[in-house]
Amino acid sequence: MSYESKVYNVMIASPGDVASERAIIRDVVYEWNAVHSQARSIVLLPVGWESHSSPEMGDSSQNIINNQVLERCDLLVGVFWTRIGTPTTDYASGTVEEIERHMQFGKPTMLYFSSQPVVFDMVESEQIEQLKEFKNSCKNRGLYESYDSLTGFKDKFYRQLQLKMYEHPMFKPDTESDNIHVVESKTPFPELTNEAKVLLKEASKDRNGTILYLRHLGGTDIQTNGKNLIGSNERKEVALWEGALQELIEKGFVIERGHKGQVFEISNEGYQIADMIEL
Repeated sequence: MSYESKVYNVMIASPGDVASERAIIRDVVYEWNAVHSQARSIVLLPVGWESHSSPEMGDSSQNIINNQVLERCDLLVGVFWTRIGTPTTDYASGTVEEIERHMQFGKPTMLYFSSQPVVFDMVESEQIEQLKEFKNSCKNRGLYESYDSLTGFKDKFYRQLQLKMYEHPMFKPDTESDNIHVVESKTPFPELTNEAKVLLKEASKDRNGTILYLRHLGGTDIQTNGKNLIGSNERKEVALWEGALQELIEKGFVIERGHKGQVFEISNEGYQIADMIEL
């Protein structure tokens, strides 16, 4: 049955090192719509420069993004981890410029900083220092949130988005009740056996994201990230790991490459789930 709704654009502002968080934000927004849009007559549309901007010449790329995307947005969600991004003419990065300009418009801004572990050899010290400076500048200008895992980020953002949608005047009609009812996410972490979690996590660490399933005269191997996860040739243990591989295949977290059932690669969704696994 059709119904009339007001559409609000949700800008996702982030550097390139938080792709999983961007995917989570979109999933949470779509889930909010599924649960609340008809009752609230509101639809949230997640937007970003990569999906909602078009080629244009005659100005800087950031100004074009600001005009085409940012100025049309009602709510902004900003996320940082180890990078602040590429500098623009007036700001430390395009992401920072989007956040600062959105705040200047007086529109609601939800800001998150990741405290997840990181390999320091893969981090640029200059990026980290500039990110610290920006984070410190935010302390006296509002309230931001920190998280230490992707699962924690999803849980926090799901609850806090609901609170924002009920509390902020932009989204609250005059007849809206002041009672806030926060529901639990209906998209839980997928159920996986321990063996499937270990296999997926190891595969996500492999340089090529590859799993090898090899049967030979000496036994059976399931190899990834330089390891054979099958510790013995006992049929019971072999069956456990074969079942784990089949489980990941059925859920679409790994994809077969070739026709002999020997080489598999982790999928995009598999990488996102692997990032949420805490062993």
